[in-house]
Formats: sequence, structure tokens, C-alpha cells
Amino acid sequence: MNPALFLLALSSFAFAEDKIKVLETKTISQQPEYYNGWPTLARKQDGTLMVAVSGGRHGHVCPFGRVEWMTSRDDGATWTFPRTILDTDMDDRDAGVLETPKGTLLVTTFTSTAYLIQLDLLKAGKPSNFVNETTLPAWLAAHARLTDEQRKAQLGEWVVRSTDGGLSWSPPIRTLVNSPHGPTALSDGRLLYVGKELWSEKKRIGVSESTDDGLTWRWLAEIPARPSDNVTEDYHELHAVQASSGRIIAHIRHHGKPNTKETLQTESDDGGKTWNEPHSIGVWGYPSHLLKLRDGSLLMSYGHRRKPIGNQARISRDNGQTWSAPLIISGEADSGDLGYPSTVELADGSLVTVWYEKMKDSTNAVLRQARWTLEK
Repeated sequence: MNPALFLLALSSFAFAEDKIKVLETKTISQQPEYYNGWPTLARKQDGTLMVAVSGGRHGHVCPFGRVEWMTSRDDGATWTFPRTILDTDMDDRDAGVLETPKGTLLVTTFTSTAYLIQLDLLKAGKPSNFVNETTLPAWLAAHARLTDEQRKAQLGEWVVRSTDGGLSWSPPIRTLVNSPHGPTALSDGRLLYVGKELWSEKKRIGVSESTDDGLTWRWLAEIPARPSDNVTEDYHELHAVQASSGRIIAHIRHHGKPNTKETLQTESDDGGKTWNEPHSIGVWGYPSHLLKLRDGSLLMSYGHRRKPIGNQARISRDNGQTWSAPLIISGEADSGDLGYPSTVELADGSLVTVWYEKMKDSTNAVLRQARWTLEK
């Protein structure tokens, strides 16, 4: 039997008794009149929950995205009205969030010109799913804020920092790579950002690191690809976690063959300097957010865009060598325009997951939240 298939079968057997109990599911968006996308949830050392999200949007693709920030001091029972912490003259997409060991808050994003493809479709007399004659004037006005040269200069992968609990934020700092859920704090004090170069010619996947609490970032290592894969087309949206053993585990959204639309996994045993070749872990769905629980177990949360459409989680109790059968957090979504779930563990051991979802009969997507527990 193939060793990888044997480990997967063993994992499913070992975790057969794991069950999930969803205690509550609700919408937490304060501005449902806008499209909200690709959030990240994190928990501060003092217990405050924080969500960063691409808000103020007119749709999945548009030139209006901005980075917004919400907090909860009661474990997600209530949330503050969003504060805009970054709004460039371009589309600010995805939003990762991390509190560093020093207490600094980091929020990541990237600027995008993806909306230009939609304008080109209209110029060619072809329909667009995102812009029409009614919304076109606003799109063109937003586009006109920058010259082509200025637009090119603003393209990039970015982080903003706050040293006062989120009241004020730094100017954007280049991070070299991007991933939806941002960087990871390591046990040696470094910040490791596993992601992808979005605007370089090669579009490598790899690691940048910061040794000064997120003020500066440098390239550390490239992650190799499988021989059958094309990094530019097939590898996207990474996230990493450091296991109790010290090993760093990274997950990769994969669109190549084989293992199309699966999450691939790669590991580093030397602090991120070298990585093994990515491999399948038998999980269909993406992108993955990784969390180390207090008992040392690892939890991955990911979007699942075939029935049951929604969000799922899996547990590893052997430092990422094997993963459990899927645990369904939500499974009744109307479309695949959803996901990017991230999860935190509360003081009582229960879990909170936040994702975005385009609801039925709506043109916008909202932030959704589930509180749940693992049971045996």
C-alpha cells in the first residue's frame, strides 16, 4: 500500500471518534451593504479577539477594497464597528492579522489591479460579472486617481503595524510575499511570513522573515515545487504554524494535477531555511489556516466548495504527520463565494471560526462566525 495512503487511512481511523458541536452561527458584519472578503481572526494575549478584513467593497472584484479592523472583548458575542486602517488608491485585498510576542499588532494585505481585466472586457464589448453600465462611472473615477506609473509603484505585498493596541497604524511596509492570513511568530522570536511573490516575474513561493518585530523583512528561502507543478499557476495562499516539536508546517492552495484543489503540505526542520517537496495530505479544500491549540494539537480550517459547501476543520495530534477526518463547521452555503476561515481557541477551550460568505439572494458577502467545541 502507498505509504501516504496508509497514513491517511490510519489518521481517519485514529480520529474516528472526533466530533464537532456547533454552539452558534451568526453574521457579524456591521456594514452588510458592502461586500466583505477574506478575513483573518486572531486572539490577543489579553483575550481580545480581532478581525482584519477587506471591506468597503462593491464586489468580489472591484477597485474599492480597503483594510478594516474589528475587535471583540467578549469572545465574539459583540463586535466593534469597523475602523479603516488602510485605504490606498488601489484595491486592498485579503487581510491577515497577528499579535507579535512583543504585543505589536500586524495586519497584512496586498494591492491589486485585477479589476482592470473587467474594464478590458467592457472595452472589447464583452460582459463582465463585476461591473456594468451603472457602476462603470465609479470604477473609472476610482481608476483615474492614479497614473499608470503611480499604480505600478503602489503594487505590492504590505504590512501595517500598531504599537498602541490598534488606535494608530504605521505606513505600509513591504513584506516581499503575501498570503491571506499573514505571518507566524516563531519560538525564537522571529516572524516568519510564508507566502507568494505576487508581482515579481517568477512569482516564487517561499519565506520572508523579520527579526525586528515586523519593521523590515528579508527573503529567507524558496519552497520547492513538485516536478509536475508550475508554481506560477498552481501554488497560492500559504500559511504556516510551528508545532511543539519545533517543526514548521506550511499549507499551500494547489490547482495543479494531480491533487487539484487540494491543500498540499511542506515542512521545515531548520527554522524555515530549507523546505521539503510539497505533498498531498488528502484534504480537498483551500486555503488553510493553521493554529496550534493549547494541548499541542494542530488545527487546520479551510473552505470546502463542493457539497457540503461551507467550511471544515481537521486536527493533527502528531505535529502534522497525519490529519483527522473532516469536521464540518458550516455546510449549507448557497455558492462557493465563501471561505478563508480562521480559528482561535478561547480560554474555556471552545473555538471560534470566522469566514466570509455570499448569502443567498444577496450581491454582497458578509462576515460569518461560528462558536464550536470538539467532542469525543
